[in-house]
Amino acid sequence: MGNNMKKIELDIVGLSYSQTQSGAYALVLGEINGRRRLPIIIGSFEAQAIAIEIEKMTPSRPLTHDLFKTFAQSFNINVQEVIIYNLVDGIFYAKLICSDGKRTMEIDARTSDAIAISVRFSCPIYTYEFILSTAGIVIEGNEFVYLENINEGVTEDKPTVTASASNYASLSEDELRTRLQEALNEEAYEKAAKLRDELNRRKSS
Repeated sequence: MGNNMKKIELDIVGLSYSQTQSGAYALVLGEINGRRRLPIIIGSFEAQAIAIEIEKMTPSRPLTHDLFKTFAQSFNINVQEVIIYNLVDGIFYAKLICSDGKRTMEIDARTSDAIAISVRFSCPIYTYEFILSTAGIVIEGNEFVYLENINEGVTEDKPTVTASASNYASLSEDELRTRLQEALNEEAYEKAAKLRDELNRRKSS
């Protein structure tokens, strides 16, 4: 198998707007106990699907990935791990390792979908050494410094954070909560996240 095919566990370390492709997001995975980061450009729908589960927000109706989870569990199938197993022409290939307790199957998936499913099943995400050494970025110290200096120009989306804070700063906590519920009902998750941040900011201050 060789060291090149060594399996390395990854964690989600960040999700930010992509400055290179409008409407896209950079999902940043990092090796556990390591300094390398793997940025993957994904669509906004998939970014939303990942963010909702990480933030434990509950959409009013199940999203595709929620449906997948319920469907799988209804038939006693569990997703045990996700492996990002190849990288060809800048596209990451992933698969789900699924089991019903008797048989284990590998199912091909887009990486963004695989990650959205992995957070719902709380299963580990792996990749191989050759992928990390090809596409990984070594960070020094602070992750957000790295997010700003990443060569594709992915940055934290600072402007909207300050803009949204000032828009919502004049609202009372009750108004914020009402708007948060409305945003969730409309499935406007980015707006919901900003409202939630403003509420949390007040609690902490």
